[in-house]
This record gives sequence, structure tokens and C-alpha cells, in this order.
Amino acid sequence: MKAFAATGIAAPLTASIELVEVDEPRPGPGEAVVAVEAYSVNRGEALSLNGRFGPGTPAGTRFGQDVAGRVVQAAADGTGPAVGTRVVAWASGGW
Repeated sequence: MKAFAATGIAAPLTASIELVEVDEPRPGPGEAVVAVEAYSVNRGEALSLNGRFGPGTPAGTRFGQDVAGRVVQAAADGTGPAVGTRVVAWASGGW
């Protein structure tokens, strides 16, 4: 699977992101895996990437909290949307 991640600790206006290979996620109870069709890098992420929000962005931080796509693996406990359901989400822990 691919994800956008920070390439280093952000200093103002010097950080960048790259597309990197990451492990496939596995849903836990109440979670689902979504094949992301669209995402945004929101204002907080952009400010963090440039060292202007919080402590900066550590290397490896993944971006794209605001997502839309389809469920490809349902929750381990059977809760939540079924496989194939179109969803929008704010992915906490995305950065």
C-alpha cells in the first residue's frame, strides 16, 4: 500500500512529503479498511508540515486525514459499514 509521508522533521518552509510503501492495515473492532479515492492535506497538516503548528512533523508522519472512498474490509467485530459502502471520514491518527 502507498501513503504520503513526511521526509524529515519540518523546519519552516523546508519540509516535503513523498509517496512511500507502508504495511497493509488490518481493521480492529469498530474499524474498517477504506480504499481511498480522494483525500486532502488540510490546513493543520500543511501548517504542521512547515513547522508552524505544534512541534513540527516527525519523519514518517502520514498525511491525508480527510478521506473519501469505499470500504474494502469490514470491522473485525462486524460493526460499521459493509464492504463496498462509499464513505467519508476524518482519519484520526493520520498525522
